[in-house]
Amino acid sequence: MGKAIASNRKVQSAWAMYDWANSVYSLVITSTIFPVYFNSVTKSEDRGDIVSFFGYEIVNTVLYSYSISFSFLVIAIISPLLSGIADTGGKKLTFMKFFAYLGSISCLGLFFFDGDNLEYGILCAVLASIGYAGSIVFYNAFLPEIAKEEEFDFLSARGFALGYIGSVILLVLNLMMIEFPATFGLSDGGQAARWSFLITGVWWAGFSQISFKYLPDNPYNKKVERALLFKGYQEIKKVFYVVKGNSVMNRFLAAFLFYSMGVQTVMYLAATFGDKELGLPGDKLIITILIIQLVAIVGSFLFAFVSKKFGNKYSLVIMVFIWVLICGSAYFVINEYQFYALAFVVGMVMGGIQSLSRSTYSKLIPVETTDHASYFSFFDVTEKIAIVIGTFSYGFIEQITGNMRNSSLALGLFFIVGLGFLLLVKIPKQDFQKDKFLKNA
Repeated sequence: MGKAIASNRKVQSAWAMYDWANSVYSLVITSTIFPVYFNSVTKSEDRGDIVSFFGYEIVNTVLYSYSISFSFLVIAIISPLLSGIADTGGKKLTFMKFFAYLGSISCLGLFFFDGDNLEYGILCAVLASIGYAGSIVFYNAFLPEIAKEEEFDFLSARGFALGYIGSVILLVLNLMMIEFPATFGLSDGGQAARWSFLITGVWWAGFSQISFKYLPDNPYNKKVERALLFKGYQEIKKVFYVVKGNSVMNRFLAAFLFYSMGVQTVMYLAATFGDKELGLPGDKLIITILIIQLVAIVGSFLFAFVSKKFGNKYSLVIMVFIWVLICGSAYFVINEYQFYALAFVVGMVMGGIQSLSRSTYSKLIPVETTDHASYFSFFDVTEKIAIVIGTFSYGFIEQITGNMRNSSLALGLFFIVGLGFLLLVKIPKQDFQKDKFLKNA
């Protein structure tokens, strides 16, 4: 009963297309255009970067950082409960749709944000982030249901690769709109940025329809019960004790927590480092982001191949070790060409470590279970907590030391701790009987 429902190529392609659909949010809204637009429209000549948010005076960039942290905390709190409910009632696809539409509609809403309606803009940004993070919980949980174990690594890599390709295509289009607004019938770059938010929402909702059409709805024919909320809590409690009592899963999650603190912080703050420490202009920062995205496509498949040949643990250990070297090297970067070279290496291990982490965890889920959303909630919550801790630590260390380079060294420590936990994990090989392995763990 816990086996994948089928190894259907059409279903797998539809699953991977959701990465294509939602990754544009992560790149366009989170990493590039929206933060720059937000900083621009919330500055004023008389007050500088100080804004009033519901009567509270706060720096605009701090407010934006807090809004992102808040959204990830919200989803970290509610996703385990939602996952338990989804597993109990067989409603993964329903919840995935809800969060995808919440996120895409919120992106559409950002079109009307002009700086004067600050509270509205922050609300849309928070809801978009919650929609993105929430949908990923249920999206990831489909992987063990639509593929065989030996297909996990390459299917996961395929999804990430499509996400990188799609987001780069849309980002390039949006950048052309911003650089040459008159060509697109727009008045200026600000209006072009707002249109980019609108297009992102349409792209996300539109391409999601491919996934929604073919992904299985309640493949295990679970009945929806009246006491669904209570059942959801029971489901989470049951899964928690399984994870707690399984040394393989909890050690892997510990490793994932620490190295994700570094990975996710680099994703969100790489451009900030280039801006503040190297003084790179916006167009060169965008080039850096594009390098990371494009190289990540190759990295996803490269380390999936390494994993197939030598095993998941070997591949992950290599990548985490490279991340340690990256953090150490960042301390000594002094010009844009060194920064581009570092971005190339970051991209190579960025795609690989995200893709392989997801597929590795899929292999550790007990083979007899049908509660994949509940198990993946632990994986996703771990990642969200890593984002909150990692980004906070990065900013806090910069604040007390006055140097962002010291923050980069601290990220290296996160990776070293993650590497230590990873070395303690005994990941079963694909031909191993996973259920027996886990029972003896």
